[in-house]
Amino acid sequence: MLNEKMQKQINDQINAEFWSGYLYLSMSAWFTQHNLPGFANWMYVQYQEEFSHGMKMFRYIHERGGDVTLKPIAKVDTNWKSPVAILEQTLKHEQKVTSLIHALMDTAHEIRDYASINFLNWYVDEQVEEEAHAEELLSTVKMIEKDQAAMYALDKELSTRVFVDATLNNED
Repeated sequence: MLNEKMQKQINDQINAEFWSGYLYLSMSAWFTQHNLPGFANWMYVQYQEEFSHGMKMFRYIHERGGDVTLKPIAKVDTNWKSPVAILEQTLKHEQKVTSLIHALMDTAHEIRDYASINFLNWYVDEQVEEEAHAEELLSTVKMIEKDQAAMYALDKELSTRVFVDATLNNED
């Protein structure tokens, strides 16, 4: 049975993951409106990943005999000044998500919930990857933002990104 404190925090994290997805969907819409379909695709894949992260937690709570409590998703930003501004917010947001995952891990250690520690290790690893990708894309865009040809080429490259649900790779 899932500890009540752990269950509450994971439910809160489900909301945070869905909110993250909603944020990335909003960013995808902004890029679409600004004729950057590759960037829009990259953010749409981010949306899909965040939703799958929330669903992995959703399934975990049920596997442990707990109750999922879905909460309203708060409003997200919808307007930015530039691709750099979006990617700066993306990196900052991923760093915040990392801190939330670490707080979950702290609770799991505190209550000696070894199953949750094992489960959350996947998210710790995932956040290292998420931050690295966001930082790399931000650095690239800062380097080329004034070069329309380079931005066009990057946009074309980003359009090739495809969603692969990595949360299913570690299941039964």
